[in-house]
Amino acid sequence: MDRKYVMTALGYGLVGLLMGIYMAHSKNHAQVVTHAHIMLVGLVVSFIYAVCYKLWLAASPSKLSTIQFYTHQIGTFVMLISLFLLFGGFAPESLLGPILGISTLSVLISMLLMKILFIKSKPKN
Repeated sequence: MDRKYVMTALGYGLVGLLMGIYMAHSKNHAQVVTHAHIMLVGLVVSFIYAVCYKLWLAASPSKLSTIQFYTHQIGTFVMLISLFLLFGGFAPESLLGPILGISTLSVLISMLLMKILFIKSKPKN
Protein backbone atom coordinates (compact mmCIF):
# COMPACT_ATOMS: atom_id res chain seq x y z
CA MET A 1 0.00 0.00 0.00
CA ASP A 2 2.82 2.42 0.73
CA ARG A 3 3.95 2.37 -2.91
CA LYS A 4 0.40 2.87 -4.20
CA TYR A 5 0.00 5.88 -1.96
CA VAL A 6 3.36 7.38 -2.99
CA MET A 7 2.48 6.94 -6.67
CA THR A 8 -0.92 8.62 -6.29
CA ALA A 9 0.57 11.36 -4.08
CA LEU A 10 3.18 12.17 -6.70
CA GLY A 11 0.50 12.15 -9.42
CA TYR A 12 -1.59 14.65 -7.49
CA GLY A 13 1.54 16.69 -6.78
CA LEU A 14 2.30 16.96 -10.49
CA VAL A 15 -1.27 17.99 -11.30
CA GLY A 16 -1.24 20.56 -8.48
CA LEU A 17 2.09 22.02 -9.55
CA LEU A 18 0.97 22.27 -13.17
CA MET A 19 -2.22 24.01 -12.07
CA GLY A 20 -0.19 26.43 -9.91
CA ILE A 21 2.18 27.20 -12.78
CA TYR A 22 -0.78 27.80 -15.10
CA MET A 23 -2.44 30.13 -12.56
CA ALA A 24 0.79 32.09 -12.06
CA HIS A 25 1.37 32.43 -15.81
CA SER A 26 -2.22 33.34 -16.70
CA LYS A 27 -2.73 35.54 -13.61
CA ASN A 28 -6.10 33.80 -13.25
CA HIS A 29 -6.32 32.43 -9.72
CA ALA A 30 -9.92 31.19 -9.89
CA GLN A 31 -8.77 27.63 -9.17
CA VAL A 32 -6.73 28.44 -6.03
CA VAL A 33 -9.11 26.41 -3.83
CA THR A 34 -8.85 23.43 -6.19
CA HIS A 35 -5.07 23.81 -6.29
CA ALA A 36 -4.85 23.88 -2.49
CA HIS A 37 -7.02 20.78 -2.14
CA ILE A 38 -5.00 18.89 -4.76
CA MET A 39 -1.80 19.69 -2.92
CA LEU A 40 -3.11 19.00 0.59
CA VAL A 41 -5.62 16.15 0.23
CA GLY A 42 -4.06 14.63 -2.87
CA LEU A 43 -0.34 15.05 -2.23
CA VAL A 44 0.20 15.60 1.50
CA VAL A 45 -2.47 13.32 2.98
CA SER A 46 -1.70 10.52 0.50
CA PHE A 47 2.00 10.80 1.32
CA ILE A 48 1.29 10.74 5.07
CA TYR A 49 -0.73 7.55 4.53
CA ALA A 50 2.22 6.06 2.61
CA VAL A 51 4.52 6.83 5.54
CA CYS A 52 2.04 5.25 7.97
CA TYR A 53 1.93 2.07 5.88
CA LYS A 54 5.70 1.95 5.48
CA LEU A 55 6.57 2.55 9.12
CA TRP A 56 3.71 1.08 11.13
CA LEU A 57 1.12 -0.94 9.20
CA ALA A 58 1.29 -4.49 7.86
CA ALA A 59 2.98 -4.98 4.51
CA SER A 60 0.28 -7.31 3.15
CA PRO A 61 -2.94 -5.45 2.44
CA SER A 62 -6.05 -6.41 4.38
CA LYS A 63 -9.63 -5.95 3.26
CA LEU A 64 -9.91 -2.91 5.54
CA SER A 65 -6.73 -1.32 4.15
CA THR A 66 -7.97 -1.86 0.59
CA ILE A 67 -11.30 -0.22 1.46
CA GLN A 68 -9.41 2.63 3.13
CA PHE A 69 -7.22 3.16 0.05
CA TYR A 70 -10.09 3.26 -2.45
CA THR A 71 -12.32 5.35 -0.17
CA HIS A 72 -9.56 7.97 -0.04
CA GLN A 73 -8.76 7.82 -3.76
CA ILE A 74 -12.35 7.94 -4.99
CA GLY A 75 -13.33 10.68 -2.52
CA THR A 76 -10.26 12.76 -3.36
CA PHE A 77 -10.67 12.40 -7.12
CA VAL A 78 -14.39 13.26 -7.08
CA MET A 79 -13.76 16.19 -4.72
CA LEU A 80 -11.04 17.65 -6.93
CA ILE A 81 -13.01 17.27 -10.17
CA SER A 82 -16.05 18.84 -8.50
CA LEU A 83 -14.00 21.76 -7.16
CA PHE A 84 -12.49 22.28 -10.61
CA LEU A 85 -15.95 22.36 -12.19
CA LEU A 86 -17.32 24.65 -9.47
CA PHE A 87 -14.53 27.24 -9.41
CA GLY A 88 -14.12 27.10 -13.18
CA GLY A 89 -17.77 28.06 -13.56
CA PHE A 90 -18.59 24.88 -15.50
CA ALA A 91 -21.39 23.70 -13.18
CA PRO A 92 -23.53 25.39 -10.51
CA GLU A 93 -23.07 24.93 -6.78
CA SER A 94 -26.61 23.57 -6.55
CA LEU A 95 -25.46 20.57 -8.60
CA LEU A 96 -21.97 20.15 -7.15
CA GLY A 97 -22.73 20.88 -3.48
CA PRO A 98 -24.15 17.43 -2.72
CA ILE A 99 -21.37 15.73 -4.70
CA LEU A 100 -18.76 17.70 -2.77
CA GLY A 101 -20.47 16.75 0.49
CA ILE A 102 -20.39 13.04 -0.34
CA SER A 103 -16.80 13.14 -1.58
CA THR A 104 -15.72 15.00 1.56
CA LEU A 105 -17.42 12.35 3.70
CA SER A 106 -15.56 9.70 1.72
CA VAL A 107 -12.23 11.37 2.53
CA LEU A 108 -13.29 11.66 6.19
CA ILE A 109 -14.29 7.97 6.33
CA SER A 110 -10.93 7.11 4.81
CA MET A 111 -9.15 8.99 7.59
CA LEU A 112 -11.28 7.26 10.23
CA LEU A 113 -10.39 3.90 8.67
CA MET A 114 -6.70 4.84 8.76
CA LYS A 115 -7.07 5.64 12.46
CA ILE A 116 -8.68 2.22 13.02
CA LEU A 117 -5.93 0.47 11.06
CA PHE A 118 -3.31 2.30 13.06
CA ILE A 119 -4.93 1.45 16.41
CA LYS A 120 -5.27 -2.23 15.45
CA SER A 121 -1.71 -2.54 14.16
CA LYS A 122 1.04 -4.25 16.07
CA PRO A 123 4.29 -2.30 16.43
CA LYS A 124 6.94 -3.20 13.85
CA ASN A 125 10.35 -4.14 15.22
